[in-house]
Amino acid sequence: MTDPAPAILLVDDDIDACRNVSDILNDLGYRVDIAHEGKAALELASRRAYDVAVLDFKMPGMDGVTLYGHLRARHPGIVALLLTAYASEDTATAARSAGTWKVLRKPVDIPALLGLIDEAVGQPIVLVVDDDIDLCANLWDLLRSRDIRVCTAHDSAQAADRLKEARYQAVLIDMKLPGSDGCSVFRTVRTIDPLARTVLITGFRPETDPLIAVALAEGADAVCYKPFDTAALIALLERLVVSTPSQPR
Repeated sequence: MTDPAPAILLVDDDIDACRNVSDILNDLGYRVDIAHEGKAALELASRRAYDVAVLDFKMPGMDGVTLYGHLRARHPGIVALLLTAYASEDTATAARSAGTWKVLRKPVDIPALLGLIDEAVGQPIVLVVDDDIDLCANLWDLLRSRDIRVCTAHDSAQAADRLKEARYQAVLIDMKLPGSDGCSVFRTVRTIDPLARTVLITGFRPETDPLIAVALAEGADAVCYKPFDTAALIALLERLVVSTPSQPR
């Protein structure tokens, strides 16, 4: 079973502009949904995980940066492109702070926008499963700076849900999770997404060493101990995501 086409969310109160870009993206094989304000966009995002969101900065009720904050909270792996006719240093700073990937001036250069969408959906995606919310946020910032998409889960049930939303090149799995352990999550990964590479992480080495040994024997790719050697972790993940083949459903 082949992967579904990448899903794109267009949010702009310019109806004609949305229709024009949507028609082009549909012709290129993307799945596209359109909303003309933030509330409608969040309603769409409650039903589907998107790969890329193209967001107008200036809209009634909720600006694009604020909207992306809500979208990212629901689906951390989404990549945001912000469109604005009001390009300023304040806008750019707010966009960067929210995690927006690129800011484009209006009127939009359509070929440039299409190229960025194509580049965004081609970025590798990593799932981080850890109940330490601050750690997940730090890894999100770190890996996004390397153009690696990052999704997060904080327990085994959320990890299972995330694994059904996308195909991941790599999954980082904390060995101690609320009500579960890393071995059970590792086995869930192998069941749902068997081609994903897996990295075990822990700050409790003596306690989790037996579980780590089991998971490594069953095919986990590596283990990293907290506090991380950041450079080594990035190098490991970049090697794993590059070497992971395309993943059929």
